[in-house]
Amino acid sequence: MAKANRLGEFLRARRAQVLPGEVGLPVGGVRRVPGLRREEVASLAGLSLDYYARLEQGREQHPSAGVLNALGRALRLGPDAQRYLFAVAVPGPAPAAARAHRQVGANLLALIADWNGHPAVLLDRCNTVIGANHLGRALYAGHRHSDNLARLLFVDENARTFYRDWNKVATGCVAGLRASAVLDPDDADLTALVGELCVRSAEFARLWSKAEVKDKTSDTFQLRHPLVGDLDLVFESLRPNGSPDVVLKIYRAEPGSATAEALAVLGSLTADQQAPDRAAIHTTTRGFSGDRP
Repeated sequence: MAKANRLGEFLRARRAQVLPGEVGLPVGGVRRVPGLRREEVASLAGLSLDYYARLEQGREQHPSAGVLNALGRALRLGPDAQRYLFAVAVPGPAPAAARAHRQVGANLLALIADWNGHPAVLLDRCNTVIGANHLGRALYAGHRHSDNLARLLFVDENARTFYRDWNKVATGCVAGLRASAVLDPDDADLTALVGELCVRSAEFARLWSKAEVKDKTSDTFQLRHPLVGDLDLVFESLRPNGSPDVVLKIYRAEPGSATAEALAVLGSLTADQQAPDRAAIHTTTRGFSGDRP
């Protein structure tokens, strides 16, 4: 099987997102392609058209750091997208061991369990929930795909009601999944999830084709919870012990707000559902995962 031309795919997708006026080129006239033409990217990056074409076609596989930096400037890539460009152009050594099983330490689970007022969830690079405190579980409970937030967002039938800012969350989720691939663009679990969602969700496929890369660390978050109604939260994403494979997402409500009161009510309503927090091990199924009850 031919190796995927990830660099070429990324370059083509990103030049399609850059408007000529954004890089000082004349606007107007008939353009057969969205965004920039190959020759325009080559000129902006100081490369010959032939060399740039070979990069897109996968016939040139050893671009220098100088070339990649020039392409990053020409395509107006942010820091996360620039890191992704280097990852797919100059892949590092294969991981020493498969990351199919990601375990969470008992101390970390005990710590987040003590945060009674703040929902907290632990996610792997595929957005699979591998740990949560009581409020974190209650925040996402009751959905067919509560165990994986990417599937919940794009496949669950109630997603657009649950996420009041669905478009914003969807865009951020897809850009975050691509950012997760920086360490290992060939990660089998992530590749399988992306393939599955591209087939099952036309909106995911459209957003993935734009090749946006952004590791969102904090933002506002608006939900319509089936038990307590509208919630207006902010979140922070942290990486415990600097782990590239696990993200701790902590949600917070403004003290004294209606959302803070709603979270307290949610905690009370679901108190009898509390279970001891423990490390959960998930392996993303190759192909379709099937609908989970």
